[in-house]
Parts: sequence; structure tokens; C-alpha cells
Amino acid sequence: MQKITVSTFLEQILQSNISYLSRAITLIESTNNSDQTKALELLQLCLPHANNSLRIGITGVPGVGKSTFIEALGTYLTQQLNKKVAVLAVDPSSSIHKGSILGDKTRMENLSKNKNAFIRPSPAGNSLGGIAKKTKEAIILCEAAGFEIILIETVGVGQSETLVHNMVDFFLLLKIAGTGDALQGIKRGIMEMADAIVINKADGNNIENSNFAKTEFKKSLHLYPAKNNNWIPEVTTCSALNNTGIENTWKIIEAFFMLTKNNGFFEKNRITQNKNWLLQSVNQQLQDHFYNHKKVKIELEKQLKNMEAQQITPFEASKKLIDFYLGL
Repeated sequence: MQKITVSTFLEQILQSNISYLSRAITLIESTNNSDQTKALELLQLCLPHANNSLRIGITGVPGVGKSTFIEALGTYLTQQLNKKVAVLAVDPSSSIHKGSILGDKTRMENLSKNKNAFIRPSPAGNSLGGIAKKTKEAIILCEAAGFEIILIETVGVGQSETLVHNMVDFFLLLKIAGTGDALQGIKRGIMEMADAIVINKADGNNIENSNFAKTEFKKSLHLYPAKNNNWIPEVTTCSALNNTGIENTWKIIEAFFMLTKNNGFFEKNRITQNKNWLLQSVNQQLQDHFYNHKKVKIELEKQLKNMEAQQITPFEASKKLIDFYLGL
């Protein structure tokens, strides 16, 4: 990795060299200080060649068929419309072993063989929001490599898995009918952000249930406040397995982009995204610097031992740690 210069990375990425693009994403995901220095330089050089894609976030509960849906949509875009599609798929990391299976390429076997597609599975790690820690940076690299559509698959719907909404242009919520609703506590927050709800697995004996769910979700969406972009979220059905309803789903997405680009919301949203990325980057860098500081590590161990001995509360210990850090 270290033998490859930044200029070589840039040259190969701009030529859509998939091997170098994959290496570059590995570079930006590295926690090594020298790698991070190169990664920042590379991102800065790639930035003028970025921001030319459509960014689409896709979320849904585990088992809803996100990978199958993305493969069907990606195949349609690459084969029927001749688009270049990058898939940034995030696998959940074990809270115990810290590992990830990273099996999205296996689940998207046909799309992974497509010359116009790039699939990059990344571990979620400790990152919240249903995304990997460096998803935002990976988007820039993929855009510089000429990918016109970026599909971001999240690990699944949860209380904190909404950060992806702040980095995409279109937010798609996948649902399935006939299984009950396990999202009762968070449904409002997710559905308010959704630009489209797609009910997957509308095939076989589940077609009737899917059409009924479509009607119910349409009714529910009318209860939410109107969006600032003047877009009215749509609900549709599909069967990613049977490859039905995929073209109609894309037409909905196209209509959204046409509307938001014409009314100026698309560019306004991108500016807001950049502001959010700045603040998130500051937070992440502060956090990394804090926990990686040698003296802070020593002080942290000291305060943890004080807590174990019940000599200090967690709140007082955290204040002492912050005061110690600021005094360095």
C-alpha cells in the first residue's frame, strides 16, 4: 500500500481502475497515521472530479431482501441503461468479536461480475447510522472513478441508523408484507425520511398482502408533514427475486431527481450534506485524537480503576478526563 504514490492512485482512479479504487478505499479506512495523510491528500485531489453522481440510500430490516433488490436494480441500470453503478454495502460488525462477514459480493454474485459495477462491502465497526466509518469518503472516490449512481446499503433499520439520510439524495425504504410490523417504535422517524417505500417480495402468495400493504402505507404517508423539496413520497411493490417492479421503481427515482433538480432542492441538499460532513468529521477527529493520545489512555485507565473502587462517579470521571485532555 505504502509503495503506491498518491499521484498513481489518482491517475488510476480517474481511469476507473477497479483494483486501485478498492485499494484507495482500503487506504482511507486505514487507521495508520501515514495512510491517513495520504488518504486526505488523495481525497482533496479527487474532489474536483466528484459530485457528479446520484446517491441513493437503501435501508430496511434484515431479511427484507436489500442485497437481492440492489442486485436487481444494479443489473437493470448497468445492462438496460448502460449506467456505471457503485454499491457501498455495509455489513454489521460483531459487538463481541468485532468481525464482519463482508458477504455482499457473494449475495450479489451476478452484479459483481458486471464490468460497469463496483461492489465494496465494508464493516460497520462501531459506527452508528447504519454506515461504515468512511462511507462518505468512499462516495467521493467512486464518483471520481466515474460511477454515475452510488447505491448505499445500510445494515438495517434501527434507532440510530438514519445518518445515511444525510449523505444521499434519495432515501429508499424497503419493506415486506405479511410479517407484522417490527418497527413500531421507530416507524415514524424512518418513514418521514423515506422518499419512496418499496414493498419487496411481492410474488407468489404474497402479492395480495403486498398490494394491501401498499394501500396502507400510502394512507400512512398522508399523515406526515409535506417535505421541503415538494416531493410526495411514493409507494410501490416489486419482486427483486423475479425481477418485477424494478423498472417502475427506477422511474420513481428518476421523477424525484427531475423535480428536485428543477426546483433547486438537489443542490441545496448537497450543500447541507457538506456542512454535516464537516461537523461529523470534526467530531470523529476529536474522538480519535482523544482516545489515541498516550497520556489520555493512562488517565483513562486511572479513572476506570477509581470507578471500579467506587471512588468516583462516571460523570465526575468523564469531566476529569475532559479537563485533563484540554489541559494537555
